Amino acid sequence: LLDLVAERLPAPEALEAAPKDSALKLAIVGRRNTGKSTFINSLAESERMIVSEVPGTTRDSVDVRFERDGLTFTAIDTAGVRKARSLANAIEFYSAARAERSIRRADVVLLFLDPQVRISKVDKQLADYVLEQHKPAIFVVNKWDLMLPMRTGRMAQYIRQTFPNLDFPPIAFITATAGKNVHAALNLAQNLHKQANHRVTTGELNRVLRQALEAAPPPLRQNRRPKIYYGSQVSSNPPLIVLFTNGPELFDNTYQRYLIKTFRDQLGFSDVPIKLYLRKRVREDQQPFPEKKDDKPIRGTGRNGKQLARKPKVDVSKLPFKTKVTDEETRRDGNPYESELWTDL
Repeated sequence: LLDLVAERLPAPEALEAAPKDSALKLAIVGRRNTGKSTFINSLAESERMIVSEVPGTTRDSVDVRFERDGLTFTAIDTAGVRKARSLANAIEFYSAARAERSIRRADVVLLFLDPQVRISKVDKQLADYVLEQHKPAIFVVNKWDLMLPMRTGRMAQYIRQTFPNLDFPPIAFITATAGKNVHAALNLAQNLHKQANHRVTTGELNRVLRQALEAAPPPLRQNRRPKIYYGSQVSSNPPLIVLFTNGPELFDNTYQRYLIKTFRDQLGFSDVPIKLYLRKRVREDQQPFPEKKDDKPIRGTGRNGKQLARKPKVDVSKLPFKTKVTDEETRRDGNPYESELWTDL
């Protein structure tokens, strides 16, 4: 059986030559029976998923590819995640692991919420994992038609208060069964993907950084004045900004959050997470010389610049006098090297 499988596997060269998948990957995650599969069916305009009113119909992560306006998307539908006490069931534990894997694979995460029930611990755990992975995310409130005439602002306030560390992701209110606002949520995901891949120039970044420092200078810490010399964006998706300082330990979490919010508001990252690293700047005259493995001790040189000859090793055991003399012997007998023993050499 293994031989048959090996015959059908593509050659390593073919795997290396395979083009990189350019489809925008959307992870559809959330609790059970929040309408995730119905949402994907509405996007793909076909019944590719098993849709049922019975909670937990989808048991595994399923990729659904579809095109819209000439762009290719991959929607990753995952099994709903139960509460922690239900994870003893192997299938449910597998579903939770699959949800985390889908989040890691995704370019944008759509976290589905059911407005008919309170936000649960499972929702918070999924949101924390999205934040940990620095993934662009959208809170998708499905089945909103069942909540009318309730206003969206009230639900949005409840979400912001429940997820204080995720105050920047947008919130989409949809009705997947009717297709209402489904494509608007997809457009929102495209916008977040563009923000995550956005890059700013070093000059623009340092201009905003200078304004932030002037508006709110960092407070004294450890009796030292924190300083930021300059910053640079070194990568994107997620945006990674490195600031060179006189000591990363001088900047507390509150001030770092202030800088991140400033960058998000003024540099085009309004709805996506930002990674911020603080590094200590080392002057060139303070940098240690690099050690070389092939370095050898340098032999001494004479006045004419020539290397001095190595002194021949002497077998001290054959000398006709003691090589180790105690202080008591020195006081009693005097300096041994001035004694008559030298006449025997």
